[in-house]
Amino acid sequence: MTIDQLVHVAREALLLALLVAAPVLVTAWLVGVLIGVAQAATQVQEPVVGLVPRIVAVALVLLVMSPWIGAQVARFGGAVMAAIGTV
Repeated sequence: MTIDQLVHVAREALLLALLVAAPVLVTAWLVGVLIGVAQAATQVQEPVVGLVPRIVAVALVLLVMSPWIGAQVARFGGAVMAAIGTV
């Protein structure tokens, strides 16, 4: 395996990590912003009010997106194993 191939695999791995983490991170951010606005509007500053909806939203997104995430990781793993086989 050449250096160019290793760089390509590393680049693809980093992009895959960003791609599969994005739905969870965006969901946590959006729910956090919405809860923060609601807490500021109602002046309820209880930490649990912000934490529980975020955990529930992230769990739901993971439940819904896990087949897609698994397929992406399996596709990448298969491509890496195929590339190892050509060495």
